[in-house]
Amino acid sequence: MERKIIKLPSASGQISLTAVSGHFATNHSHVNYYIDMTDIKTNQRVADEIAKMLARQYSSTTVVNAIVCLDSTQMIGGFLAQQLSQSGFRSLNRGEAIHVVTPEFNSFGQMMFRDNIRPLIRGKSVMLLMSSVTTGLTVEQGAECIEYYGGHLCGVSAIFSAVDRVDDTTIHSLFHINDLPDYESHNSAECPACRRGERIEAIINGFGYFKI
Repeated sequence: MERKIIKLPSASGQISLTAVSGHFATNHSHVNYYIDMTDIKTNQRVADEIAKMLARQYSSTTVVNAIVCLDSTQMIGGFLAQQLSQSGFRSLNRGEAIHVVTPEFNSFGQMMFRDNIRPLIRGKSVMLLMSSVTTGLTVEQGAECIEYYGGHLCGVSAIFSAVDRVDDTTIHSLFHINDLPDYESHNSAECPACRRGERIEAIINGFGYFKI
């Protein structure tokens, strides 16, 4: 199969993602593109720019007390908290401290927070920050976790999303499946590449990819 490498520019043109075609497995599905976010998650200047773009979607409309970071998005989350708490005419969070936290996963794959972190979630307005949303199952898991610990999910932000909504929650993303029209996500039992006998090239998750 011929491999395609596609550059996806952001609306501002300052940030881009690289999408590489192939046969990849995530925790919940098989996809035909690996979207490389290494630079976005590790480059301080790029993460800061990403945070500025994400903050515009919330600064004048949403109170945010805490940001729950998944998929190694902690650096972006820190810059996002800084942007949201800056003083401004329309900022609802100006001068307020925003906590940036990351859940643990127990042996059953469930998200959890330790006792010392739970007061930062309980009774708070909490944003979920992710690198990508493919099926929406991780969004559901994150929302359930935040609700379980007494928080209120006030928004979901992602760098890339293949869906617009999960249940009643809108996914705010900088890049969308419309930017990559032939992007496909399938249940493993219904994967066309598997049916054609094509081997999985790599397992991908929020940390990157692992060739198999």
